[in-house]
Amino acid sequence: MNRNTFAFIFSVLAITLLYYSCKKEKNATIAPLLASGSWQLASAQVTSYTGDTQDSLVKLDSGCVFKQIFTFKADNTCTFTNYHCQESTTTGNWSLSNDRLFLISDIAFQDTTVIGKARVFENSRIVNLGQYSLVLEVGDIQTNYGSRQKRRIARYGFIRQKTQ
Repeated sequence: MNRNTFAFIFSVLAITLLYYSCKKEKNATIAPLLASGSWQLASAQVTSYTGDTQDSLVKLDSGCVFKQIFTFKADNTCTFTNYHCQESTTTGNWSLSNDRLFLISDIAFQDTTVIGKARVFENSRIVNLGQYSLVLEVGDIQTNYGSRQKRRIARYGFIRQKTQ
């Protein structure tokens, strides 16, 4: 092989390697993971803060006899069964934010604390998502807040159920 052929092959290999090492692929594992089964509510709590100081912690639905199940489907529909320990099934739609850090859902529940319907998971921060667990935070979840600002954050912990 002459020197020009070797330089050409080396250049093509270098450009190919550079292209594929810099190529950004859209990570599409979160949506299929959400839609891989049903998620049973394991814990729900509301924490009140003033600034970064915790004022109170209230656990919700600790004595509920109904299984509370959140199910996401690949067609971006979702259902929640027995929300807030009230025997019911509610349906809606879901998506992820562009950065895949927030779950956005229009699912609206009849809520005794709010007049009409409440969209609890309208803008939920995904705190943890693994093969078997999902933790969502809703409420005053902004990242910047004043030292005297009062905030309430509800945290919902789910465990993925086996599919039959």
